[in-house]
Amino acid sequence: MYEIRTDLALEAREKYEQDNVEIKGVRLEKEKMCEDIRITTMVIETENGARSMGRPKGNYITIEAASMDDEDERYHRMISEQLARIIKRLAPKGKQLSALVVGLGNREVTSDSLGPKVADRLFITRHMMREFGDDVFGKKQKRVSAIVPGVMAQTGMESSEIIRGILRETQPDFVIAVDALAARSTKRLNRTIQITDTGIHPGSGVGNHRHPLTEDALGIPVLAIGIPTVVDAATIVNDTMNNLLEALAEHAPYGRMRNSYRSLDEVEQYELVRELLAPHLNTLYVTAKDIDASVNRLSGTISDAINLALQE
Repeated sequence: MYEIRTDLALEAREKYEQDNVEIKGVRLEKEKMCEDIRITTMVIETENGARSMGRPKGNYITIEAASMDDEDERYHRMISEQLARIIKRLAPKGKQLSALVVGLGNREVTSDSLGPKVADRLFITRHMMREFGDDVFGKKQKRVSAIVPGVMAQTGMESSEIIRGILRETQPDFVIAVDALAARSTKRLNRTIQITDTGIHPGSGVGNHRHPLTEDALGIPVLAIGIPTVVDAATIVNDTMNNLLEALAEHAPYGRMRNSYRSLDEVEQYELVRELLAPHLNTLYVTAKDIDASVNRLSGTISDAINLALQE
């Protein structure tokens, strides 16, 4: 059976809201920072909640910003400050901690290059602090190192294998992994940031499961930050069919068609759409036409937040 793919925990939770189902062991908190910036915190507290959501226990925080894809430096600075606040809240506490930032993804594929571009713009301090002491910058600063492990097709190695080797040599206190995500809704492309303290399973949103980067796998806490940059074609077609049938519902024949389509549950609708798209388009993933400009802009927003958060 086809699984509706999304990396966003909030989208997985929304399906239960649509069905008016309450999930025990999952707590939801919402706050509104300004007119179009909303922060939603979802805490999976129990094993029952984890099974229902298909995700491990932990904190899943989503920043939704309708104008995040626009060129507005003040607006992006506001988002960076909110993201930095959340990173500080989820990161391990203590003085002189060190962090390894992992830029996941393929630099050669624009929609998958968010992680590498974030790593390029970080304030790297580990080598300077090792050479000249912790006060070299005149302010309290965590030791920061970064790596872009590439993808298996480029290196022949799992990202987790590369990262475990680096952890053995450099011994950071925690990891921040940054990756591009897949969304269930087109409205969230380039307009949503997810932060979680449960780590990440690279490629899971597009069905390309790789070894996980989690605390259990690496032995130290892992924060994961991501922005959805792609959505699958079946999602777009399904949303379009729903909108079209809704618009034509006042005409009796189309009203019956709409009711027949709506009688299917969400997974059944997707299976029908995938069959219609087969054999050539049902594995197609779509991104925005100006994704190169978006990724450049959003990588700056995330790197600014990480730089702010890693100041003591």
